[in-house]
Amino acid sequence: MSEASVIHWFRRDLRIADHPGLYHASRRGLPVVPVYFLSTWRGRHEWTGPNRQQFLCGCLESLARNLETIGGRLILREGDAVAGLRALIGETRAVELHFHADPDPFGKSVEARVRAMCLAMGIACHVHEDVSLHGPDEVLTQGGQPYKVYTPYSRNWLALPKPAPLGKPSALRTPAKVSSLPLPSVARWGWKVPAASLPEPGERAARARLKRAVAGKIQAYAAKRDLPAADGTSRLSQDLRFGLLSIRTVFSEALKARAAANAAGRAGIDVFIKELAWREFYFAILNHFPNVLGEEFNPEWRGLPWDGAGESYELWKAGRTGFPIVDAGMRELLATGFMHNRVRMITAMFLTKDLHLDWKLGESHFMQHLVDGEIASNNGGWQWSAGTGADAAPYFRIQNPWSQTARYDPRGLYIKRWVPELAGVEPARLLEPPKDGKPIAPGYPLPCLDHKTERERTLAIFKKHRAGAGR
Repeated sequence: MSEASVIHWFRRDLRIADHPGLYHASRRGLPVVPVYFLSTWRGRHEWTGPNRQQFLCGCLESLARNLETIGGRLILREGDAVAGLRALIGETRAVELHFHADPDPFGKSVEARVRAMCLAMGIACHVHEDVSLHGPDEVLTQGGQPYKVYTPYSRNWLALPKPAPLGKPSALRTPAKVSSLPLPSVARWGWKVPAASLPEPGERAARARLKRAVAGKIQAYAAKRDLPAADGTSRLSQDLRFGLLSIRTVFSEALKARAAANAAGRAGIDVFIKELAWREFYFAILNHFPNVLGEEFNPEWRGLPWDGAGESYELWKAGRTGFPIVDAGMRELLATGFMHNRVRMITAMFLTKDLHLDWKLGESHFMQHLVDGEIASNNGGWQWSAGTGADAAPYFRIQNPWSQTARYDPRGLYIKRWVPELAGVEPARLLEPPKDGKPIAPGYPLPCLDHKTERERTLAIFKKHRAGAGR
């Protein structure tokens, strides 16, 4: 190649609209080489699974098509990104490298190596913020320290001016001679196509979901978001996780919808926006306290004596605990790669407070099945439920699956959708354990434990541990 080029390294930003890295790379006036590196692991992985890899494959296919519409071409390589970028820089005579910062510790460690490589090679390295509206060092206390509590964090976050979306690059030129691997399938990682019914992948499908969300769903967010039987959430989580939509676009469209809404609609959108702040709060926690991936955020709760995983863990994973709302959530996860957020809390607290199992078991299981698995939010949610995390539920606040059902699924619509054995059961029988010692329905198991008994045991465990830690 005689002409110099610019590289954009795709990571979790699989779109072409409102894309800082691609936008700035295209404005250099040189050929642009858009590259994505496929991982080389095979079989089981602690932080992903067939659902997410299947969705990734569809997103890469969509990205490849979209790049072609503006004259570009997606280059797929495999293996270590640092070695791959070094080779690609040599092949394409690249003078600049653009990419978006990653919020996770592993991604940050790779970035540090890439920066050092670029410095050694004399290549301009441009790292753009993309995953959040505000980076973790933008939202700090007056003393310059990271927040450990959500409410003051969100107050600061909400008050800051938000960046606006960028335009889409009008044209790219990717050199024809740069070699590329073919688009992958899940077989690449040693898996079969999952049976789960997944969302449609790709940028176009994500934009359609955003259009539906701002057309009415987020206006009713405050009223419906906790009702698992209702279509009351935005369903944009996987789109933000894979960067099919930018957070700037989502926020901007939410503000437009808010300006046109009535008072109730504005209130709903305000709650939705605060959930975006929760997402960034957990990004900030992971950035400032990366140890949370291996231990409890709150030092007081480190060393809690969790039970060992056994049959009860398998029953929980399979949705066979005999607690209908728990089983419905776990089966929704298996069937769709998604679980309603209210039910994520119920199932997580059941694992940690009723089964007394380590939250890290649940954290990994969710990451292996959720299409929208976001390391920071997943860790934050699990530690919140366990009572060990940043601004977590107090250890003594233990959700009762039966009363949670009465409050959020009183007619059993969600339960019956995912637990067909219970389709003909009177809703009232789903709100309390069976009193006659018989299963609620043929083929459905009896509750695997007594919630009141296990609640008392949890309180005793936490109290004893705290007393010992205080000595």
